[in-house]
Amino acid sequence: MLSFAAKAADVLRFAAIDRIGRDAQGELSGFQRPQVAAHIREIRDYLEKPDAVLPNPIVVAFTDRVSVEDLGNGAVQLAIDMSSSVPGLVVDGQQRLSALADLDRDFQVFVSALICRDEAELRRQFVLINNTKPLPKSLIYELLPTVGDLPPRLSRRSVASDLTARLNFENTALKGYIKQHTCPEGIIADTVMQKIIMESLSNGVMRELIRGAKGEERCVRLMSNFFDAVKKVWPEAWHGQKPNTSRLLHGAGIQAMGDVMEVLAERGEARTVEDFRTGMECLKDKTAWTAGEWHMDGEVRRWNGLQNVNRDVALLKHYLVGIVKADLRKKAKRAPAPLLEPTADRS
Repeated sequence: MLSFAAKAADVLRFAAIDRIGRDAQGELSGFQRPQVAAHIREIRDYLEKPDAVLPNPIVVAFTDRVSVEDLGNGAVQLAIDMSSSVPGLVVDGQQRLSALADLDRDFQVFVSALICRDEAELRRQFVLINNTKPLPKSLIYELLPTVGDLPPRLSRRSVASDLTARLNFENTALKGYIKQHTCPEGIIADTVMQKIIMESLSNGVMRELIRGAKGEERCVRLMSNFFDAVKKVWPEAWHGQKPNTSRLLHGAGIQAMGDVMEVLAERGEARTVEDFRTGMECLKDKTAWTAGEWHMDGEVRRWNGLQNVNRDVALLKHYLVGIVKADLRKKAKRAPAPLLEPTADRS
């Protein structure tokens, strides 16, 4: 293996990106996944910044038409035969290389060159290099609030991650309940909590809350009040439970309750613990968090038959939100009409 620096244009002169496919007979060829346009654009936008760096090397493999001459003191000279066709294949870094190719900038990157015995060895190296265990997403997400100048996709996640951490470490109803790398004893998945926060920030009650004075603090307080009310409505399904013993603490339950919070906060204008508790009383005897069965839209499920998959989450959301909305409509009909202001007698 050799390492050197080169411009993207030079790398593309001696190495090709061989995308995976099959011929008419079904024979497999190539090994690289298709280009991901959004990912390439995101890398390019970053690399256009004056302080951008790219420490990860482009890995290129050769099986023939290269020679290596030892120059001594750890240095070698690599000669690449370009007489017929491109001899090298990109093993890792195809998206980075594609982004660099579109960059109007003199940007050099590290190249790691592998000299392989044959095509089989090249494919083996590709699988091994691309099969290393990535950093856990929850660790990356927890670090996001400490990083500036992020692309939009990660910026949105950064705000949600920050609010999640505040819920978990400040004096809130969820303190210590959310499982993070810095709180491994937590029981609610941080990514699930971030998901309901991102949905609310995108098109829910937090979208307006966060824009006002002390916006983040108000968002944290709203969620804390809501989950404090959840504890009061279903104490037996919350205290001492885990996701496998109570669907209220499960990914499906947390996401569905996120929608309940939205309906009560937006339609019912709930803000306090008591507001939310009153709004959820209609659900108290219609749930099966820890035992029994769910009866939802003609479908019957055992209490633990709900899983954290899109269909089940959507089913539970529709069921719970439907009950809450019906209860809000009923209360609105029962509410007395406002008294009219007295008017002077015109006669």
